[in-house]
Amino acid sequence: MNQCIFCGIAAGDIPAEITHEDEHFVAFRDIAPKAPVHLVIIPRRHVSSLASVGELSDAERAGMTLFLADVADRAGLGDAGYRVVTNHGPNSRQSVFHLHWHVLGGALLSDSM
Repeated sequence: MNQCIFCGIAAGDIPAEITHEDEHFVAFRDIAPKAPVHLVIIPRRHVSSLASVGELSDAERAGMTLFLADVADRAGLGDAGYRVVTNHGPNSRQSVFHLHWHVLGGALLSDSM
């Protein structure tokens, strides 16, 4: 079985441009950005999608949105605003089945999702 690419990034086995990390989460630049600032945030622990968020510990779940907001602020997006997106399942076009959020900003984003 192939290792999950995001697990490899979290473990430091796969290179990524990491912008912030703590004991539970890692933020890195997307390799195919859809905005001037496009970061991906993952939990270090493998969870397949938002539907499985109950598999995270209480501490991990409590820290998720705080980490997201902190990463966006550190990227200079706090005042102008940003979009946070996560996908669940094939119909949403989830391509990596490891829970992750996209943080997009740095310009006026489209009004369609």
